Amino acid sequence: MSQHHHKLSAAGVLVTLGIIFGDIGTSPLYTLQTILKEGGRADAFMVLGAISCVFWTLTLQTTFKYIFITLQADNRGEGGIFSLFALVRRYGKWLAIPAIIGAGTLLADGIITPPISVTSAIEGLGLVPALSHVIIPGSTIILVIVIVIILLLFFFQQFGTNVVGAAFGPIMLIWFVMLGGLGLVQVAQYPIIFKAFNPVYAYDLLVKHPNGFWLLGAVFLCTTGAEALYSDLGHCGRKNIQVSWIFVKITLLLNYLGQGAWVLRQANPDIVQGVNPFFAIVPHGFIIPAVVIATLATIIASQALISGSFTLISEAISMNFWPRITVKYPSNIRGQIYIPSINWLLCIGCILVSLYFKTSEAMTAAYGFSITIAMLMTTILMYYFMRYVKHWPVWLVTIILCMFLTVEFSFFVANAVKILKRLFFVGFEVGLIFTMYIWFRARKINNRFLSFVDLADQLPILTALSADTTISKFSTHLIYLTKANNSKQIEQKIIYSILSRKPKRADVYWFLHIERTDEPFTMEYSVEELKDDKVIRVEFRLGFRVQPRINVLFRKVVQEMVANNQLDITSRYPSLKHYHLAADFQFVLMEKFLSYENEFSAKEGFILNSYFAIKRLAQSDAKAFGLDTSETRVEKIPLVVSPVSYFNLKKIAPSGHA
Repeated sequence: MSQHHHKLSAAGVLVTLGIIFGDIGTSPLYTLQTILKEGGRADAFMVLGAISCVFWTLTLQTTFKYIFITLQADNRGEGGIFSLFALVRRYGKWLAIPAIIGAGTLLADGIITPPISVTSAIEGLGLVPALSHVIIPGSTIILVIVIVIILLLFFFQQFGTNVVGAAFGPIMLIWFVMLGGLGLVQVAQYPIIFKAFNPVYAYDLLVKHPNGFWLLGAVFLCTTGAEALYSDLGHCGRKNIQVSWIFVKITLLLNYLGQGAWVLRQANPDIVQGVNPFFAIVPHGFIIPAVVIATLATIIASQALISGSFTLISEAISMNFWPRITVKYPSNIRGQIYIPSINWLLCIGCILVSLYFKTSEAMTAAYGFSITIAMLMTTILMYYFMRYVKHWPVWLVTIILCMFLTVEFSFFVANAVKILKRLFFVGFEVGLIFTMYIWFRARKINNRFLSFVDLADQLPILTALSADTTISKFSTHLIYLTKANNSKQIEQKIIYSILSRKPKRADVYWFLHIERTDEPFTMEYSVEELKDDKVIRVEFRLGFRVQPRINVLFRKVVQEMVANNQLDITSRYPSLKHYHLAADFQFVLMEKFLSYENEFSAKEGFILNSYFAIKRLAQSDAKAFGLDTSETRVEKIPLVVSPVSYFNLKKIAPSGHA
């Protein structure tokens, strides 16, 4: 998204409506219907209590936690759980765990939000008299329509959303105006509904209703999109989100109040049974346009969630929480990416959810559990942000933390009963979290066995090797990627690769190091000649949202050095130099495999075996770093973590000897 949308403006607010509020904006389609169904009645006690719960949830959870507090955790304009983790990770190594769990549960949400939203909208067609006998919840025709919409949605991801994205804001503006307008008509006929703002009604419902506390699982549906407000901070900017939320919240509340007013105005409570109050307040002549607008709004909500999933995985790759996989850039808009494997994984998940649950009612019964966990994880990380980054007083942070933990833990417990209804998702969630945890832990174990040597001691050897014409030249320019943060050091394995296998003679040795910054879009480099025209180190400083396309970045560095007369890349071979041909460049990548010479603890063995199994499914290092395979050589080296230390091997005399 272009940077000017980050500043408060009418255009910025309009774009924000299209990108940020799709998920939470489509909640009125099913929230009140679900609360009343689970409450088993539709009287004043139930309706006023339900709307009171919705109002205070949107106020405490969405407005106070996310709009006022969490949006302050602004990592150079970017938001989301990994941006938050980047801000606080130095305050505790264990904070990677809530970041992983939060990210995994947010991704799992991506396979239920599109089906539940689109299905809720399409089911509204059942109120059209001519279609009522065909459009029945759970019917084949609804499933076909929903699956076709989902397939088209995921198919068009590969082309980018910049073409249709311009229409998102105006469509969502129409949607929110429709929400507010429909609600206002009903509220005008039954203004007593405003009593629902009194928290006493919420308290009475939760305490006096037989299933009071457990109704929180349904109430939570009204705020399921709140996490997206923070995740998409980088697309729109804090001010635009905060200002547009005022309008969005008013229209949402008017619609909830309007639905409640319609229910209470019905003389016969049985009329309400099996009817979605959202579509009930739509005038009959406006049903089809309302369903069309609702369907477009749910598609936009799904689009925002899919884009958010791509961003999350991209950040996870950059921060070593996820295997390297193919990431594409379908447009020039900053931050717009497309990840084919995640796209089709989510697509298959969405279709299976639609086929498994069939109706929006069945989906809402399983919805919410993942997001409560994600919100709890954000709260844990926010404690460290408020306390150590913002330096807020302990008493204030403690009060805020206790309030959010109480609210969110209550939602978590109320949603935990849904676990049996959502076993379908458990494998998906566990798989995501397991992959992130294994990748993170294995990288830590891997790095433990990195040994570095003093590069100054190696410079004379490299210089001598370069001058030794008895050894055939491996390459004019030989390039290694190094993990050494200190320019005075180099990995032992790189020196071993150059000297101890078949020696690799080159005219110039390059060592490239990538430093990941906590800022999202840093792109900087520095060059240090450790030995004049013989050993050169390049330091790349890349933000955690920047893909490390080393081939392109290195070429740019070389071009600038040539332009500044700091480097001559004419071939060093006399016959080719005469014709001013360019020299050759060769990358060498070191790829580890798990050696048989290991004796692990059960835990380390499981982590490392899982890591290498996952690694086989991931991208090669050459592809991940954007290196042309024609210029890249991969060397396999064994990883020995726990060498076998004891052999009960006895020497005996050869057979036939006395």
